[in-house]
Amino acid sequence: MKIALFVFIGLLFSVGMIVPSFAHTTVHVEQYEIEAGWAIEPPVVGIRNDIVLKVIEREGDEGKFTGITSVFKGVDATVMFGGASKKIDVNSDPRPGYYYSPIIPTKTGTYQVELKGEIRGTPVDIKIPVEDVEPTAVLDFPPSNSEGSGDVAALKNAISSLQQDISKLKSGESDVSYDGGAAYDFAIFGLSIAAAAIILAIIALIKRK
Repeated sequence: MKIALFVFIGLLFSVGMIVPSFAHTTVHVEQYEIEAGWAIEPPVVGIRNDIVLKVIEREGDEGKFTGITSVFKGVDATVMFGGASKKIDVNSDPRPGYYYSPIIPTKTGTYQVELKGEIRGTPVDIKIPVEDVEPTAVLDFPPSNSEGSGDVAALKNAISSLQQDISKLKSGESDVSYDGGAAYDFAIFGLSIAAAAIILAIIALIKRK
């Protein structure tokens, strides 16, 4: 499932496409309109995405605008999360006024894009929030937490059963005598193998998570 998701995302960006989105934030700097957001929404932690930007100037007729080119020759872009920040390189999309910067968000939460500089002589110093990054649970199917809960319950039952067998063996409730004989040694050996299997299952469960 995850491999198919990565292949799909790779196909989207291999030809420089930007997926349309409606959850972007728009701000105005004098006559310019600046929009920022994620290329793929909802953005998911650990999955490659792009921060996309659009810089336009509206014309007289409604719906018409001019895309502003070469914006990031005079404007620096920084992505911010909490107290961390990183200056990013911004690439031009084939469409005038559209830009993008590849990023892999590593934490869930709120990100901002800071723009500082000048657009054709107009000073720019703004911070634009973009949609919060979500955990992978928004894309997981079937939910990994429910499957994990079942595995944990099964392991708990196995450990409890093993503890009961050892207790019965030592108390003499079982048919094997606690006198150090071969039958007793064989029973202990069998329980040791069962314990090792449970430990390996726990390790595998932790690695899978």
